[in-house]
Amino acid sequence: MRLFLYVLKMIASYWEHKTWLSNVDFTIIGSGIVGLNCALRLKNKFPKANILILERGMLPNGASTKNAGFACFGSLSEILDDLNSHSEEEVLQLVQKRYQGLRLLRKNLGDTTIAYIQNGGYELFTKTDTGLYETCLSKIEDINTLLKSIFKNDVFLKKDNIFNFDNIQPTYIVNQFEAQLDTGKMMEALLQKVQIAGIKILNNCNVHSFTETNSAVEIKTDDFTFSSNKVLIATNGFASQLGIDNVQPARAQVLITKPIQDLHIKGTFHLDKGYYYFRNIDNRILFGGGRNLDFKAEETTELGQTQLVQQKLEEILKTVILPNIDFEIEHRWSGIMGVGNQKKSIVKQISNNVYCGVRLGGMGVAIGSLVGTELADLM
Repeated sequence: MRLFLYVLKMIASYWEHKTWLSNVDFTIIGSGIVGLNCALRLKNKFPKANILILERGMLPNGASTKNAGFACFGSLSEILDDLNSHSEEEVLQLVQKRYQGLRLLRKNLGDTTIAYIQNGGYELFTKTDTGLYETCLSKIEDINTLLKSIFKNDVFLKKDNIFNFDNIQPTYIVNQFEAQLDTGKMMEALLQKVQIAGIKILNNCNVHSFTETNSAVEIKTDDFTFSSNKVLIATNGFASQLGIDNVQPARAQVLITKPIQDLHIKGTFHLDKGYYYFRNIDNRILFGGGRNLDFKAEETTELGQTQLVQQKLEEILKTVILPNIDFEIEHRWSGIMGVGNQKKSIVKQISNNVYCGVRLGGMGVAIGSLVGTELADLM
């Protein structure tokens, strides 16, 4: 006797095809910062267009709802590190784009809406980082001169250890223009703007392939197939899964403490060339990073944590950030960034009807609004 195995899968009804999957002008893959800003820009340019966003997760599944909420454009050591692999002009362009992207984000949503607070950004150096510390101190004036054309003022200055962190060098390097924001409020506001604009979003919809015809693109998801005139890929850390080269996934692990009474720490903080970062939020410390402990293991699209990274984060909390202060960890999570051998994002036309805006290099909050706008403007 022969045994047949039938795999049941959802077949869209007539009503579903008619309402959501027919006459689609633009399909955007990914509902993160880039995808939502791209959709809003397209709707502004083409008010009558039928725009559909496909999102693989219940919420944006990469880093847009999972980041630390840093409104930053790079610590001093990060900028110096970039100058080792980029020209001064290229680094200036990177910082300029981050600056413009943050201005666009604030203009579109408003500082109050996203809880934008400019408490400054502080770079810390451990006692064993003497070489890096001295190099950065010696380069403050040079980098301030380089960035003067953008900020019209000195960006970096020195400040004593006012927050009483332990096991660090006696002086911080402070970026007076850096700020923090509420990631959840930012994404909620963007989603509301998209819904008000009449743009459709289908969540839990995983695109696994697409095929271009003469005048359109056939998109295959886990549950249905449909056609769209244009496709715009905004999946960043997952871009390689859709055939985009030069973008590697990079997982970032994060934790947050329970509320700490009389928490005096205010601002955004960078440690070890930005591979560790922390901030205050709701009387808690949010702390992330550590992928430099094992780069290969963190080149993954799997959301999760590793014992190696989580133990290191807790160790730094105890010995540097919150010495002699009792704390408990309440949540742990991770997000997926898109990185590459160059910091410049990839915004380009791939074929006749397919475009992409990816590789944000861990700067999605800063440049996501601008990359989304640039992606839409390729039309």
